[in-house]
Amino acid sequence: MNPSRNMILYLYRNLIRESKKWSSYNYRMYALRKIRHEFKENKTLQDEEEVRQCYAKGQETLETIKRQVILSNLYSTRPLIIETQEALYKEDFS
Repeated sequence: MNPSRNMILYLYRNLIRESKKWSSYNYRMYALRKIRHEFKENKTLQDEEEVRQCYAKGQETLETIKRQVILSNLYSTRPLIIETQEALYKEDFS
C-alpha cells in the first residue's frame, strides 16, 4: 500500500515531536536537522516504490527514536551551557 500524503505528514510530525523529547541537546538538534533535511530532500519523489521505502525507513527511525529517548531520559546528564543560555535568552524577551 502506498502511503498517502496525510500519512507522510503524520510521520513527519511524529518524528519531530519525538525528537524534541530528547534530553540531550546534541542528539535533539541533530535529529531535528536530519529529519528536516531528509524530508526536504525526498519531497519530490515520484516513484511509488521509493516513496514506500522511505516511508518504511521513517517508521523504523521513529521507533528507534522512541527507544533512544526513553534510554536517554533514564541516564540524563546536566544541561549544556547553551541550553541554559537559551532559556535565559527566552526569559529576557518574553
